[in-house]
Amino acid sequence: MDSSPKPAAELAADFGLKPEEYLRILERLGREPNLVELGVFSVMWSEHCSYKSSRMHLRKFPTTGTRVVHGPGENAGVVDIGDGQVAVFKMESHNHPSFIEPYQGAATGVGGIMRDVFTMGARPIALLNALSFGDPEHPRTKRLLSGVVAGIGGYGNCVGVPTVGGETQFHAGYNGNILVNAMCVGVAEADGIFLSAAPAPGLPVVYFGSKTGRDGIHGATMASAEFDEASEEKRPTVQVGDPFAEKLLIEATLELMATGAVAAIQDMGAAGLTSSSVEMAGKGGLGIELDLDAVPQREAAMSAYEMMLSESQERMLAILKPGREEEARRIFEKWGLDAAVIGITTDTGRIVLRHRGAVVCDIPLAPLSEDAPLYDRPHLRPEPRARLRPEDVPPPADYAEAVLKLMSCPDMASKRWIWEQYDRHVMADTLEDSATGADAAVVRIHGANKALAMTSDVNPRYVAADPYEGGKQAVAEAWRNLTAVGADPIAVTDNLNFGNPERPEIMGQIVAAIEGMAEACRALDFPVVSGNVSLYNETAGAAIPPTPTVGAVGLLPDSVRRADYAGLRDGDVLVLIGDTRGELGASLFLRELHGTEDHAPPPVDLAAEKRNGDFVRGLIRNGQVAVCHDLSDGGLACAAAEMALASDVGITLHLPMRNLHALLFGEDQGRYLLGVRSGVDLPGLAQAAGVAASVVGTARGDALGVADAFTLPLTRLRQAHEGWLPGYMGDSV
Repeated sequence: MDSSPKPAAELAADFGLKPEEYLRILERLGREPNLVELGVFSVMWSEHCSYKSSRMHLRKFPTTGTRVVHGPGENAGVVDIGDGQVAVFKMESHNHPSFIEPYQGAATGVGGIMRDVFTMGARPIALLNALSFGDPEHPRTKRLLSGVVAGIGGYGNCVGVPTVGGETQFHAGYNGNILVNAMCVGVAEADGIFLSAAPAPGLPVVYFGSKTGRDGIHGATMASAEFDEASEEKRPTVQVGDPFAEKLLIEATLELMATGAVAAIQDMGAAGLTSSSVEMAGKGGLGIELDLDAVPQREAAMSAYEMMLSESQERMLAILKPGREEEARRIFEKWGLDAAVIGITTDTGRIVLRHRGAVVCDIPLAPLSEDAPLYDRPHLRPEPRARLRPEDVPPPADYAEAVLKLMSCPDMASKRWIWEQYDRHVMADTLEDSATGADAAVVRIHGANKALAMTSDVNPRYVAADPYEGGKQAVAEAWRNLTAVGADPIAVTDNLNFGNPERPEIMGQIVAAIEGMAEACRALDFPVVSGNVSLYNETAGAAIPPTPTVGAVGLLPDSVRRADYAGLRDGDVLVLIGDTRGELGASLFLRELHGTEDHAPPPVDLAAEKRNGDFVRGLIRNGQVAVCHDLSDGGLACAAAEMALASDVGITLHLPMRNLHALLFGEDQGRYLLGVRSGVDLPGLAQAAGVAASVVGTARGDALGVADAFTLPLTRLRQAHEGWLPGYMGDSV
């Protein structure tokens, strides 16, 4: 057997570099790279780190606004929330690791997104997630769901940050690639934000946190390739997390920042020590020299290659101001963290690595970031699908059974089994969370009356049917959910989950979705301040449904002025805001009752979306709304069902019988269902504001129904809604 080392060109292919990319490396260096240098190039030029397929299209997003302090380019987005404070937030994926090792993949996804936030100087105050699993009948789904939920809860609960919201969906398209998108929101003083760019040469570079091991090596490369039958062999590339170390790291980092000793700081996320050192020096237009012998290591005889590419968790890299090393050492010692001065910033524009007395890497920084590959990949726009008229879809034989089927289907069924595993109230500032039925979570700013609202949203059915309209809808839905709790929507983070961008039809989805999202962000004054792109989510050529998840944050200046999600009472009037045409294309009703996801999704009228939302938010702020729920999956029927269950009060809807199924289950956009006390003339107020509004029902009794059509006892509805997931997970996992 030949044990001789592989030539660099062959290794480059193993590391995910294309032949033309390897030739570019040869041109930039004027020589062949050694193993360490090749490893550095491969991770920095991976899709996960360089965004080489999406970067040119991401520029289409609006990224500035009156409240935007820092947009894309830093570890997380920063927005002004008044009173000298800022909110810091971001969403990222840990899809590939979670499929291979669900507990650690999900746990380290939570840890990584928190580090992005507190690296900026913010204390994390809330976590959210967006999870996509395969068909419940698929043999792996139950184990993946169990492991991911345990990982999220295990990490977030131990570190002491509440997990307050999210969404979970199931579709056969995720059988080979689940999605685990994690979001973190933090709060900081406006004058206490820290950036990653090294400010000057001659400054000490300090490593602190956990020791470096061999876990996670080439994790960024794995996240930039599709899966195949050998995916299980990639288990060693999944990181292992320690939430208790993360808690110590949070406190030590914030304490170090408070001393004024930090000149720049970066967490070690994807590509570990490589990306953190390259990005800090590169952003500052400087160079950096590292002595890898000084890196704290938990395994013997680690090579320079292994140390640079390890993605061991709970690690940070800081550049200190001159003479502050001893001050920093005392803080790290207090919190029981490993720490060492491992290098210095330079003015060379190069990264130089020394190990065991030898220079093992000496390459220019510019090609690693500024000159990384940028592709304008061929993209094929999907053919538009035909619109579906209400009369083209047969009504259900039994409306009560149809409601039960929708409310107990995997996507709509209660996720209590999931969120009861999360600590939602640690820190004692959570006002609304997954348990309350609110459309967005609400977390009070500690010591103040104001609060932040936050949500994560996407409808892959819509994006698959029409990526442009689906992209618009994902943004509009997030904006609507913030509005429904009375918040002013501020800004967006995103997680763009797609298949292989080298396939023109997939790249067409990516481009169209980004353009639709960008249009909605502009129309709604909802800039994108951070985000993540996760591509190559496919197995054996089968791509996931296109899933551009939108995370969003809004501000409630007065946390008391929000809709009360336990406030529906007998005698309240139900008012529907927005126009209803009965759009059933790509609807949940069409999928669950007729077994198809075909036809065009409901169009998004962004002008009407903004007009309706601004009107509803004003009503909530004026105390004229008892309960508010936006309409999305399942239309009016499911919104009313959720409102009735949350309030434990029956609702009778009064609707025309013609095309009743479309009125009940259509998913027309820009709509809200409001519960108001009797005597409040909302239709009159709406008419004056140019907003469509109609009284559609009353709250009374203990059943959900439509006059002259059906009656469904709430006890039966609750049993169906609450019963599916516990029943599904009740078997051995």
